[in-house]
Amino acid sequence: MNQLDLFGNLEGYSFPQELLEYTPAFLDRQEADFLLKHFIETVAWKQTELKILDKVVPTPRLIAWFGDSQSNYQLAGRTIEVLPWTAELSSLRERIEKASGHTFNSVLLNLYRDGNDSVAWHRDKESELGDRPVIASLSLGQQRNFDFRSVTDHKLKYSLPLAHGSLLLMKGDLQTGWEHRIAKSAAVKLPRINLTFRLVRKL
Repeated sequence: MNQLDLFGNLEGYSFPQELLEYTPAFLDRQEADFLLKHFIETVAWKQTELKILDKVVPTPRLIAWFGDSQSNYQLAGRTIEVLPWTAELSSLRERIEKASGHTFNSVLLNLYRDGNDSVAWHRDKESELGDRPVIASLSLGQQRNFDFRSVTDHKLKYSLPLAHGSLLLMKGDLQTGWEHRIAKSAAVKLPRINLTFRLVRKL
């Protein structure tokens, strides 16, 4: 599928296609359905907190980290508790590594319970991820729009609907030049799980 079919276009400006690789049906429907139900029911989900001005509020999604070691990661100044790989996550990692040609040592799972859950504009640019990180993002469940905007010109915005069972590879200078988010949506009623496979370096 041509990437230009997936993104909007503003005054003839095309999204840099070399920054993304999108596979709409990386998993078939039966496997994606099974994994969605399995992870919702078995993962030890946690809700973190974030500080907005003088208020501490719950993060609008649930998370869980899995990785090569049961020791904790220091990421963006926070200590991240890393759980050991499960059989299902190990299998997915091996298949994604084979398909992408990249190596990953951890995966962050985000559970968006419905359209009230979201993640604000941000870049995955922590030093522990390196200068030009490659992140493989597997989506399960309710289709949600994955929005991008240019760091230097917020008028340049693009949106990619991430399908159930799809794989998105983010690479190159994407985390330098572009921010991304999952916005709230009143139309979304069903859960979605996003698995982002990363190579975290211990500094």
